[in-house]
Amino acid sequence: MQRQSVSSSNVASVGYDEGTLEVEFNNGAVYQYFDVPQHIFEELVGAASVGAYLAAHIKGVYRYSKV
Repeated sequence: MQRQSVSSSNVASVGYDEGTLEVEFNNGAVYQYFDVPQHIFEELVGAASVGAYLAAHIKGVYRYSKV
């Protein structure tokens, strides 16, 4: 999955493909979140704080797997 860089102190890049959101953190860890609607990805990319949006709207809401 192709990811795009984001401006964040904690997140390096994000990608999205058919309901799967992939997040690469600055420490190198990569997580995939499943069944994520496209509008959530778009809001994440456009958020003033990517890390805060991730914590508030994605972590703990969608099932995930560490890659």
